[in-house]
Amino acid sequence: MVKFDVDGAQNVEVSVKIPCEKSLEEQLEIMEEYTRVHKAGAGLPKEIREVNCLKVLYPKMFRSIEPQDKIAGRLDFLPIGFGCVTSLGGVGHYCVFHKLRVFQKQLPGEEEKKRVDHLYDYWLDHDLKTIYCKEMLTETTVGRFIDTKYPLIATARLSGMMLDYPKLLEKGIGGLREDIQRQLNKNPKNQFHLAALDCLDIFADSAKALAQKAQNQSISESGKRKEELVNMAQDLQKVSIDPPETFPQAMQLIWLYALLAGCINYGRLDDYLGPYLVKDLEEGRITQEEAYDYVYSLWTMIENRRTTVNGRIIVGGKGRKHPKEADVFLHIAMKVCKNTRYVEPQFTLRFDRDTDGSIWDEALDALSVGATYPTLYNDEVNVPAVAWGMRISDEDAKQYVPFGCTEFVIQGKSTGTPNICINLLKILNIFMNEGIDPMDGQDKSGGQRIPKLSSYRTFEEFFDGYKKFLDYYLDLAVDRQYQSYRIMNEHVGFLFPSILMDDCISRGKALLDGGVRYLGGTNETYGNINTSDSLWAIKDLVFDQKKYSLEELNQAVLANFEGYEQIREDCLKCDKYGNDLDTADGMANELYEYVAKGVRDRGIAAGMQYFLIVISNNQLNTEWGNETGASCDGRLSGMYMNPANNPQGGADKSGPTAMLNSLAKFNPKYHAGSVQNIKFSPAMFRKNREVIKALMKTYFFRKGGCHLMVTVVDKSTLEDAVVHPEKYPNLIVRVSGFSAVFVNLTPEVQQELLSRATYDEERCHMAV
Repeated sequence: MVKFDVDGAQNVEVSVKIPCEKSLEEQLEIMEEYTRVHKAGAGLPKEIREVNCLKVLYPKMFRSIEPQDKIAGRLDFLPIGFGCVTSLGGVGHYCVFHKLRVFQKQLPGEEEKKRVDHLYDYWLDHDLKTIYCKEMLTETTVGRFIDTKYPLIATARLSGMMLDYPKLLEKGIGGLREDIQRQLNKNPKNQFHLAALDCLDIFADSAKALAQKAQNQSISESGKRKEELVNMAQDLQKVSIDPPETFPQAMQLIWLYALLAGCINYGRLDDYLGPYLVKDLEEGRITQEEAYDYVYSLWTMIENRRTTVNGRIIVGGKGRKHPKEADVFLHIAMKVCKNTRYVEPQFTLRFDRDTDGSIWDEALDALSVGATYPTLYNDEVNVPAVAWGMRISDEDAKQYVPFGCTEFVIQGKSTGTPNICINLLKILNIFMNEGIDPMDGQDKSGGQRIPKLSSYRTFEEFFDGYKKFLDYYLDLAVDRQYQSYRIMNEHVGFLFPSILMDDCISRGKALLDGGVRYLGGTNETYGNINTSDSLWAIKDLVFDQKKYSLEELNQAVLANFEGYEQIREDCLKCDKYGNDLDTADGMANELYEYVAKGVRDRGIAAGMQYFLIVISNNQLNTEWGNETGASCDGRLSGMYMNPANNPQGGADKSGPTAMLNSLAKFNPKYHAGSVQNIKFSPAMFRKNREVIKALMKTYFFRKGGCHLMVTVVDKSTLEDAVVHPEKYPNLIVRVSGFSAVFVNLTPEVQQELLSRATYDEERCHMAV
């Protein structure tokens, strides 16, 4: 069994979590009871064991209703519990070991600390991610998420679930219960259906417990707040059984179910909630101002979950059933986005050629004040791309929704959790060094035979050799993705998400047990552009100009260019992606298509509906860059790698039009999301807004751009924030796939952000 650090961090956490409301003794007692119930369930079906454990948590884990809350539902999370993702607790039956140790240190007495030791020891054998890691990690090739010493990192999680909330709203808890009971009558021993009914009981109990909290709090209130709490209690009682009838009830039902399901993305809320909102407005039950307050409250509650890269709310686009009503919600949401300027929710606008001009203007209004939202997704491109890539109908493809950093799934029909990340640049370095990682001297060839550099006579031979070595890691990637589903399914059912995923109820199976309609996956790729720029430099300097040999170039890289300054200068002068050059852009596209097609083909062969790459970025491009040696594009050892599908910081020197032209050259049908970033100075954005709007529309509708994330901030502001962080507690920036408070980021990530081009009036060349 491979050794790994169970106490290591499990995911990127930038946002500071809100402390648990419960006393230390209460927390310890809950974790002990959860552990006792889990242990007692060893001989039970996994679904029954899961629901018994969930009963320990809910409704006990709900927090108090806060004065600004318009709907109820805030949760505490403990180091031991049940979940879908590590950004909220953990995966399946989990123990977050380093957080458990932090908790232990807070306890006053030695007896209490010994009780924690017993918990720690038990969960070493039962934490789901640890079980996965014991089976799937290797000493040198596959590392634990997020151990960046490895070329490939893997995890077990159920990230990005987008549930069938329209079904929930239409049927209500009572209607879902009837559907499940009808299926159970056909097979009274079906464990999934039995446990699903128990889950609906947990929902009803939680709604009623929160209703009681609201009722109790109303006693000490007066005026408007008293009325709000009384109405909240009534709405909770209503949705514990029946379908919602009003906008607040519909919002309450979705929110509470998402909390219990452990889902941290919320889908196309405009289409779900728009009809309820319009009906309430037309019948005088709610005013525009009150509707704004409800949406504002929802934004705040999502922000308070602090999931860093999630909290997606999607508005606009093709395939909405209620576009007229949905746009009423959309316009309110745009105003909330502009005024809150939170790092979450990740507010997302889908659009097409028919999107109303007022929506474009509202989006630009929000971006102009530094909101970093909405992120922009082009349905003209993404819908047909998703249909081809996922092998689904156009109608299903219209229900694509991005989550996390930008991965796509089909709401209510697919899972596509990104459980694999691959570092293409580290793999190139290892290949060029005959299997040895120059960062730590470890053999990471996986036993593959790698010829000496002197054996290559043409660039094509060299590139083919790299591709062959890359194939080895692509094989590892698809295996570890598929095995993550197998191992999770052996231990848990993820019951709450399964109830609202097609076709779990009709099939009588949990989503990873054959219940979900489309079992897919995504593979996050990093260092794409550093790799392609390095390949171009090798082709240009070694095989075309014959200025250096492969061995000379590799020696310079291994020396971090110390003593090889001229070689580095020549590497930096080579054509770079991001300048609309057929040379470097062509190399980037060739590498992209090879990796993307290879991943997709392997996923289909393994039995998945789809397995697609995501050209992603959180801050892993920086953290992985810290553990990646120098590269032939001139990048130094330990330096951040390029962010997602964007050029390396400082490499694009030809203005925004050229940069966007480069971004648009990748065929989107081969990926399930590609992060595309652009940054403008406030003065540039505001003074040239119509020109920038025209630039964006050209990129989207003439060039086929699929996506854009826009940041409006002065570089000088960021530089000052590095020196004087106390002056900028609310400065929001787009890291790439997510937004963050700039001063909360590590110095390395801050420097990577500073390296990116900021398009201002002095530097811009607007060839629209």
